[in-house]
Amino acid sequence: MSPQTIALITGGNRGLGRATALALAEAGTDVIVTYRSHQEEAAAVVDAVTALGRRAVALELDTTAFDTFPAFAAAVRDALGATWDRDTFDFLVNNAGVAAASPLGETTPDVFDLLTDVHFKGVFFLTQALLPLLADGGRIVNLSTGLTRFVSEGWSVYASLKSAVETYTRYLAKELGGRGISVNAVAPGPVGTDFGGGGIRDDEEFRALLAGQTALGRVGVPEDIGAVIAALLAPGTGWITAQRIEVSGGSLL
Repeated sequence: MSPQTIALITGGNRGLGRATALALAEAGTDVIVTYRSHQEEAAAVVDAVTALGRRAVALELDTTAFDTFPAFAAAVRDALGATWDRDTFDFLVNNAGVAAASPLGETTPDVFDLLTDVHFKGVFFLTQALLPLLADGGRIVNLSTGLTRFVSEGWSVYASLKSAVETYTRYLAKELGGRGISVNAVAPGPVGTDFGGGGIRDDEEFRALLAGQTALGRVGVPEDIGAVIAALLAPGTGWITAQRIEVSGGSLL
């Protein structure tokens, strides 16, 4: 890797992606953030990163539009050349996500396909498209969920797909090890964001219930997750690979 590191974070305009971008910028890493909509939020993240003394670029990306991935990779290559005079980046954070419950007996094929496209197919094919641009010695962090360990009824499809991401993480770690690339999965527990309509963030009764189920007695905030991802991408942690790191405050122990 070059002395100046660059991270690409999908879904970096809000929530966990935004927190990760800022944590990395505070640690000295430049960022490329992607957004599917809400361009103004992505621009605000770029401004916040710039205010921290780092460089940032925002690129539009729909992680379910698989046929656009070659063009997106070309846009990344162009941004790297124009902004950093490089043709590679160092860290890939597959964060983009969508929430949709899948209650037993009521899940539609459309919901199933949406969750699959965003949380597994998109991760797989976007990573494949970007691997030629990921520097040797780089790192990948895939976002999973605490729901692969503990069960909350109605989330079977989402959790099952994240289990697939965890398995994919181990395979990537093995297959990219020859390039010195480490690959890990970060599995957040309950975090107060707008994910799934913002219930964990906004519903005080629900928050209290979840807080009572954690060893540390509270639900998470985006900065909890961003800080852990930044730590996994920090100098000195590259020997960690093929691991699932749960960041849940000790949920449902």
